[in-house]
Amino acid sequence: MSTSILTSVAAPAAHNAERGHRRLLALCSLAAVLGVAALLFYGLSYYLTAPVARPYHPRHDMLRPAGLIGLSLGIFGVFLFLLIFLYPLRKRWRWLGNLGNSRHWFNFHILLGITGPVVIAFHASFKFSGLAGMAYWIMFAVAASGIVGRYIYAQVPRRRNTAEISMQELKQLQETLTGKLAAQRLVRPGDLARLFRLPDSRHIERESALHALCALLWIDLKRPFLVARMRRHALRFPDKLLTLGGLGSSRSRELERTIAVAREQARLSKKLVFLAKSQQILHLWHVVHRPFSYSFAVLALAHIAIALLFGFR
Repeated sequence: MSTSILTSVAAPAAHNAERGHRRLLALCSLAAVLGVAALLFYGLSYYLTAPVARPYHPRHDMLRPAGLIGLSLGIFGVFLFLLIFLYPLRKRWRWLGNLGNSRHWFNFHILLGITGPVVIAFHASFKFSGLAGMAYWIMFAVAASGIVGRYIYAQVPRRRNTAEISMQELKQLQETLTGKLAAQRLVRPGDLARLFRLPDSRHIERESALHALCALLWIDLKRPFLVARMRRHALRFPDKLLTLGGLGSSRSRELERTIAVAREQARLSKKLVFLAKSQQILHLWHVVHRPFSYSFAVLALAHIAIALLFGFR
């Protein structure tokens, strides 16, 4: 009885925490977009001006790297990157690791990793040269690799908090979804076959990490169009127009439930095929991502030290 009571209490609490996290993440993302829009609205003419002519621009004193706005953006950028490095530190500091959810931290880590380079680009007024330029391009490489890493991370099923994944667990889920699809009559079997068509797992294991990653991307890029084809074959002509040829959701709840199950089945099938290679790519990504991050931190600190010692220009 006590276990069921605790479960019934914990489930709504977890749902509310997840909803609060999504709202906060959306709010921070909106704030970042609005901030970039405001900077472009205020300084677009300055940023489009040739570097040799910028000192004569009326907003040069505000937007140059040492100006009021430019310097403030630099300080803010440093603050963002301090927050970014909290994510790897929480794995080493127990008191920090006990705060919040690891996945929530990771989501904000990605958001900050995308926002930081944009803020620094405005701070530098889009001039990247010397030590600061080298630091920026390394930072850009870190951000780009972070996006790739997030995509790879999503390919590894994580039903547990351990590193190993239960293949049996995934296959049971797959069998359940297969049974649901077999009972439906809305979607053509041929359309389902196209959605579930995947390369052989043994072939994928022999491929290089880059080829496997490209194969993953191609499967995910073409999936919306395969789903659209499923909708078109199940809908009448007016509904096809309303859904933009099947790319959007239809008004048929039964069809959308079937498509949701088919998507989940296709997603699980893909993860099963690419599981071993995804784990290998994720390991290689960690090997590449960390040195870039540390080298950027060293160069950024050197840039700040030089600016403090010799003054801002």
